[in-house]
Amino acid sequence: MRWTHAAGRGLLVLAVVLAGCVSSGARADGGGGRGPLTLATAGDLTGYLGPLLAGWNRAHPAERVTLVELPDSADETHAQMTTDLRGGDRGRFDVLNIDVNWTSEFAAAGWIRPLPPSRFPLKTFLPPVVDTATYEGRLYAVPYVTNAGLLLYRKDVLDKEGVPPPRTWAELEHDARTIAPKYHLGGYAGQFLPYEGLTVNAAEAVYSAGGSILGDEGTRVTVNSDAAREGIGFLARGVREGWIPKAALTYKEEESKQAFQDGKLLFLRNWPYAYAVASAKGSKVAGKIGAVTLPGPHGPGTSVLGGSNLAVNSHARHPDSAARLIAYLTSEAVQRQVLTRGALPPVRAALYRDPDLIRRFPYLPTLRTAVLTAAPRPKSPRYDQVSLVVQAVVHDALTGRQTPAAAVRRLARELDAVASR
Repeated sequence: MRWTHAAGRGLLVLAVVLAGCVSSGARADGGGGRGPLTLATAGDLTGYLGPLLAGWNRAHPAERVTLVELPDSADETHAQMTTDLRGGDRGRFDVLNIDVNWTSEFAAAGWIRPLPPSRFPLKTFLPPVVDTATYEGRLYAVPYVTNAGLLLYRKDVLDKEGVPPPRTWAELEHDARTIAPKYHLGGYAGQFLPYEGLTVNAAEAVYSAGGSILGDEGTRVTVNSDAAREGIGFLARGVREGWIPKAALTYKEEESKQAFQDGKLLFLRNWPYAYAVASAKGSKVAGKIGAVTLPGPHGPGTSVLGGSNLAVNSHARHPDSAARLIAYLTSEAVQRQVLTRGALPPVRAALYRDPDLIRRFPYLPTLRTAVLTAAPRPKSPRYDQVSLVVQAVVHDALTGRQTPAAAVRRLARELDAVASR
C-alpha cells in the first residue's frame, strides 16, 4: 500500500457534491448508527489521504473521521491491526484500509463484518478487484485502490541502443547483462528483502511461468512444479550472475524506487506510484523512463494483483457511518482524486479510458492490461503464515543457501504444514 500527496484545493466542493450521493444508501449490516469514526491505514507517506478525509469531515461534522496512521510497512501494519482486532471489545479502529490479501484472513477470524453488495457500485469496478474483497462468496470489504506490478525502464538508454523494452525473461536478462554495464547501471531489481514484497515478486515469477502456489482458498498446496522451479530459478540466477545487484536483496518498494530514481538501474519491477514519483520534477530520470507489463518466459508475464480494500470492524461503533465513508472514498469523483492527487490506481473502470487522464498518466492503458490479467496472491485464512514461509524460503534461494529445486520442495513441505493446521 502506498499513499501519495493530495493538495486540498477544491476538496470542499467535492465533498459537498458527494454528500448527497453517499447519504441515501441503505443501512449497513449489523444495525445502524451514525457518529464519529477512526480509519486505520498504512503510513500516508506523502499526505494525500488527510485532505480527502478533511473534505468528508467538513461535509459531515457529526461523523468526523480520525485518521490513524500505522507503519508504512505492510508487515508492521498487519501486526498492529491484528493485535488490536484480537483484543476483543471494540478496539481502536472502525474502518480498516487493508491489503487486498488480508480480506480472507480477517473475514475468517470474524474481525470484519459482511457488507451488502447492493450498497456499493461494484459493477463499475475493474472486475478482478472485486474478487479480492470476497470470502466464501460474501462481500467483506470494498475495493479502494488496485495495483499491478509494472516493468519500469530507462527509455533513453534503450532508445540509444535501438532496442525495444523487453517482452520476455530472456530479453530482460540479455539487456540487463549487456546494456546496463555500458551505462554503469545495475541491471534489474525488484523488492527482494524478506518481507511481503518478496512474496509478491516470487508469486509473480511463479505465475508468469504458468505455476501457482496454493489452490482451493489455501487448502491445497500446488507449488511443487516445474513452473515454480523456473520462476524462482530465474530470480536466483540473476543474483548469482550479477545482473540483479546484490543490493536488491535489501530493497523494499521505497529503496528500489529510490535506486531507479537516482539513475542506478536499467530495469525495475515496482508499482505504478514509482513511475509517477520517478517522473516528477527533481528526479534524475524525469522524462527518461517508460513502463510496460511484466515479461514472462515466452511473452507477457503475470502481475500479482495489489491494492487495498476498505473493511468495517465487526465491533465498529457506527457501522452506518462506516459504510457511508466507504461509499464516499470509492465514489467516482473521489477515485479520480485518488489518481490525480495520489497517483494511486483507482478501482473505477471508466477512469482508465478517460482521454484527459491518459494524457496525464500515459501508463494507464498498460496498467489496465496488467490489472485485468493479474492474479491474486494465494488466498488463505492463514495468509500471514503462508507469506512468512514464502519470504524465508525464496530469500534462501536468492542468497544461494538453497538451490531453486530444493527451495521449491521445502516450500511445498512447509506450506502443507500451514494448510493442514
